[in-house]
Amino acid sequence: MSDDLDLEERQLCPDGACIGVIGADGKCNVCGRAADGTAAEAEPEAESEAATESESASDDDRRLCPDGACIGLIGPDGHCKVCGTAASS
Repeated sequence: MSDDLDLEERQLCPDGACIGVIGADGKCNVCGRAADGTAAEAEPEAESEAATESESASDDDRRLCPDGACIGLIGPDGHCKVCGTAASS
């Protein structure tokens, strides 16, 4: 174990659903949320992709992943976009 790693001084991400810790830059090393709880700024590419997806599919057309522990949606290939689980027939 590294001598400079102080496990007692770690600061957990303020997002209760995230498993990250706050890094030296003051942001979560997993989701990017700031130590004060403000959300990470979305990258321009992510914003445009989200806009495209929301424009192309209505809520009625979306299918949730059959894995109850996953938050993904079924994509055009019949698999979850997050975990890859195949959609049930």
